[in-house]
Parts: sequence; C-alpha cells; structure tokens
Amino acid sequence: MTKKDIEERKFRPAREEADDAKKQVGTPQTQSAAYRLAFQDSEFLLREDLRPVRFQLELLKPQLLMDEAQIESTFVFYGSARIPEPDQAQARIDAATTPEQKRIAENLGAKARYYEEARKLARIAAQYPVNAEGCRHFVVCSGGGPSIMEAANRGAQDVGQTTIGMNIVLPHEQAPNRFVTPELSFQFHYFALRKMHFLLRARALAVFPGGFGTFDEMFELLTLIQTGKMKPIPILLFGKDFWNRVVDFEALADEGVIAHSDLNLLTWVETAEDAWTAVQAFYEDSESLACG
Repeated sequence: MTKKDIEERKFRPAREEADDAKKQVGTPQTQSAAYRLAFQDSEFLLREDLRPVRFQLELLKPQLLMDEAQIESTFVFYGSARIPEPDQAQARIDAATTPEQKRIAENLGAKARYYEEARKLARIAAQYPVNAEGCRHFVVCSGGGPSIMEAANRGAQDVGQTTIGMNIVLPHEQAPNRFVTPELSFQFHYFALRKMHFLLRARALAVFPGGFGTFDEMFELLTLIQTGKMKPIPILLFGKDFWNRVVDFEALADEGVIAHSDLNLLTWVETAEDAWTAVQAFYEDSESLACG
C-alpha cells in the first residue's frame, strides 16, 4: 500500500459527470427539466428561492479566481463614469446644443485632469513588487466601466500589469472597458456583493469626483471603518473643492452627527504622487504586507 492509494481521489469529478449527462439517450424523462443536474439547470438556479445560493456563488467565484491569481491586496479606484479624458473634453463642449448641455460639459471637462491623475496613480500602484511568496499587493481594481474606472485599469496596463474590473449588470447596455485583464473581469448581479469584493482585499482607496455610485461606495467604507467593522485604510479624496461643495463634512461634525475625529479618516490629495506618498506613510507604521 502506498500513500498515493490513500490520498487518491475516489469520486469522479463533477466536470466528468456533467459531460456524461449531456450524452444521455433522449427520452421524455431525460428531456424533462426535472432530470437535469441541478448545477446545470439555469432555470432552477434562477428561481426566487435560490437567491441564497446565487449570493454564495457570486461571493465565491471572484474570491477563488483572485486567490488563484495570488492577489493578496488591491488598490481600489472609485469615481464618475462621466468625466472625459482630456483630449475628449473640448469635443464634448463643442457638441453641446443647449446652454445647459454646454454648462455640464464644461463642468465635466474641468475635471478631465483627474482621468490622468487616476491613470498615473494606477501606474505607480501596479508596479509594487511581488513578494517572496509570489503574492501581489496593490493590484489596481475598479468598477470596470468608463472614465475614472477606465483610467485606473489603463494605468496598470500601461506598465504591463494585470488589473481587476468589477462590472455590474444594468438595464442599459454596457461592457467592461478594454483595459481590464480578461481573466480578472468580473460581472455582478448584486450590488452588495460587488461592494463587498471591492473592500475584502482593499489596502488603499482613491476616490475621485463622482455621483450616486461613488457616494454610495465611499460612505459605506467610511461607515465600516467608523463603526469598527473594518480596519482603517488610506482613503484618498481627489478634488477638495468638488467634495467640499457637494458635501459639507465640517457641518456634519459641527452638527454632532459625526465626530470631528471622523474627518481624519479622509486624506485630501490632488496628484498621484501625493496619493502614493500618503499610502507609503500610512504603511510605514502599520503591519507589513505579507501573504495570508
């Protein structure tokens, strides 16, 4: 008797069983939906009462694939899907047909520089060295869409590094931006699980000017840290003028609904270099970035 005899797998792999199931003789019984293997029956998996199973699958799939890619931590980028890259800003202004459209195009065009800052920061983060165990840190991760998200994925690709995109199914047609690494391009049905995956491996987060989605994602992170559900990480806010115009953080503290010390969770930056310096300073006195 050898060790191999003991350790060798005894049950057939599910993949083999699934292949054999496709070869079955066609009868009224085998053609019925009831006869399909449960994990091959998409209609069964889409039933309302199978939602807990779908939650589990959506949690597991990205988790397992990122584990296999040895992604230990991520640098997450949040921001608007509407900010143009600099060389497109003027064209959008020129294409405006009403004063209101022109005003909006000019406002977005004024923020186009953040596309380049996101791209620069992603380039820097993506070059963080792989450690001795082969684990990768500060892997660039975005929502996989256009604008700021595209800039982040693009920056990582600029330096030949893989980059994560976490897309979401929406009623209107959309697709991941072309800079996301295909093997790390994920699609989510549940916003909640997408947001969980954004933060499970996050060790730094850059927040650029954005709308409802950016607010939702940023304030959820702030709540998790404020309530002690998550350890602090660098939260880098680009565009102090924008953020102080749309959110009066000081007023929240003055009204007593948050503590003034909560404002220390935010780090104001304007350039990629400032942001990376803040991340380095945060981790100088923190735990080392190791595997596991």
